Amino acid sequence: MNFKAVPGWTRRLELPLLAAVGALHALTFAHTGAWPLQLLCVALLAWRVQGAAPGRAALLGWTFGSVWVGAGTWWLFVSMHRYGGLPAPLAVAAVAALALAMGAYLALAMGLYARLRRGRAMPDALLWAALWLLAELARGALFTGFPWLASGYAQVDAPLAVLAPWVGVYGMGAAVALISALLVAAARAGWRVLGLALAGMAAVLTVADVLGPASFTLGHGTLRVSLVQTNVAQDEKFAAEHLPGALAWLRQALDQAQGDLVVAPETAIPLLPSQLQDFDPTYWSALRDRFEHSPQAALVGVPLGDFDSGYANAVLGLSSHTAGKDPYRYDKVHLVPFGEFIPTGFRWFTRLMEIPLGDFDRGPLNAPSFATLGQRLAPNICYEDLFGEELAQRFREPAHSPTLFVNVSNIAWFGHTVALPQHLNISRLRALEFQIPMLRATNTGVTAVIDETGRVTAQLPAYSRGTLEAPVQAREGVTPFAWWAARAGLWPLLAAALGTIVLVVARVRRA
Repeated sequence: MNFKAVPGWTRRLELPLLAAVGALHALTFAHTGAWPLQLLCVALLAWRVQGAAPGRAALLGWTFGSVWVGAGTWWLFVSMHRYGGLPAPLAVAAVAALALAMGAYLALAMGLYARLRRGRAMPDALLWAALWLLAELARGALFTGFPWLASGYAQVDAPLAVLAPWVGVYGMGAAVALISALLVAAARAGWRVLGLALAGMAAVLTVADVLGPASFTLGHGTLRVSLVQTNVAQDEKFAAEHLPGALAWLRQALDQAQGDLVVAPETAIPLLPSQLQDFDPTYWSALRDRFEHSPQAALVGVPLGDFDSGYANAVLGLSSHTAGKDPYRYDKVHLVPFGEFIPTGFRWFTRLMEIPLGDFDRGPLNAPSFATLGQRLAPNICYEDLFGEELAQRFREPAHSPTLFVNVSNIAWFGHTVALPQHLNISRLRALEFQIPMLRATNTGVTAVIDETGRVTAQLPAYSRGTLEAPVQAREGVTPFAWWAARAGLWPLLAAALGTIVLVVARVRRA
C-alpha cells in the first residue's frame, strides 16, 4: 500500500482534502461517540505529512489546524456580530485570524517533524506524538491560552478516557497522535500488517474500556442539588425592560429550590451591587436571609465591585455559616480575552463591540473552597474549566482539596450552537481528570450533574427555563494528574515532549 506523496493532481488536492478532514475533526468534539473518526482524521494528516518537505508539511499542518479550530469555533461570530454589534465582515475576519493563529502551532510542529523524521516507524511515531503534544501545550498556554478543542476532549467517551486521571487531556491528545501515526506506519507496511495493527489496537482499547479507570477518590456523602437555568437571551440580559421579569423569576426559583445546595449561573444577577441597590434595595438582603436562616446553601453568580475601583466576575456563597459575616466569595481568575479583559493594544477592537462589564479584575489563582454542608465546593466560572492545570492548584493540600466542582456559565453569547455540547464535554473531561463530580448551572445550557466518571447523570434541556433537582455523590481524594499538576503545572508534559524528541533524534542518528 503506497502512501508516498504523488505529484500532479493528487498534490493539488492535498490542501482541499486536509481542509475537509480538519472540518470533520472538529465534529468529533460535539459528537464524541464518533471518536474513531478523530483517529482517522489525524492519521490522514500524518499520511500526507510523511513524505512532505518541511515547508509543505508546515502548510499541510496549518491548513488542517486552522480549519479544525475555525470549524469548531465558528460560533464566536455569533457573539461578536449578533450580540457584540461587530460588523459581519470584521467578525468573520476575527474568527479567521484566530483560527489561522491557532493553526500556526500545528504548522510549526509539522514542519519540525518533516525536518527531524528519519523514516523508521516507531521513532517517527514517537516524534509525531511529541511534536503534536508540544503544539497543543503551546496553544493551551501561550498568550493566556486557547485550549478549546484540545484533541483529548474528543476522546471523553472513548476507551482512551482511562488515561485522564493519569496524564490529563493533553496526554490523551498525545496518545491519539501516537495511535494515528502507528496506523499510518502499519498501512505503509501493507494490508496484512495494517489489519494486525487494527486488531491489536481494538483489543487494547476494548480491554481499557472494560477495566475502566483506576479509582483514586472515595465517596464523601451525598447532596441533593438544585441547579437553576435562567434561559435569558443575551440581548435581553442587560436590557432595563427585561431585568424586572428576569430577576423576579430568579428570586422565585431560588426561593422554591428544594436541594441542600442551590446554584444559580454566571451573572444570574447581572447588576453591580450599587445598581442592584438602586433597582431593588431589598433584593440581596432577602436572598441572604433566605439561605442564612435555613439548612440550605447557595452559590449565586453576580458581578462585584464598581466602575471606579474595578469589578470582578464572581460567585457568592450563602449558608448558615455566613450569617452575620461577609458571604463566601470567588472571583474569576482566567478571564476571556476581549470579552472579560482587553489585551494590550486592542482597546480599539473592543470599542467596536457592545459588551457590558468587559474589563474585569482577576481573582487569586488558588482560591479556597466554599466549606459548607460537610463538603468543600470549588467554584469555577465558564471558560475556567478549560484549564485543568489551574484547577489542580486546589489539590495541593489533600486535606483541603475540593469534594465537588461547581461550574457556573453563561454561553448565551454563542446562541443555539455546538458551543454548548462542546463545553459540556470539557466539563466531563475535568471530572474524569480529578475523579470529582462537576455541577453545571448555566444560563441557556447545558445545566447538568456529571459524576466522577464523566457520566452525565441528570440534565435540563438546553434553551429552557427551569431548575434541575438531582442527587450527587461528593468524592474525596487526589488523582495522579491532580497531584503532579498541582505541583508542576504542565511542565512535566513539556519535559516529556522535549525529552522524547531529543532521545528519538539522538538515538536514530547513532543507529
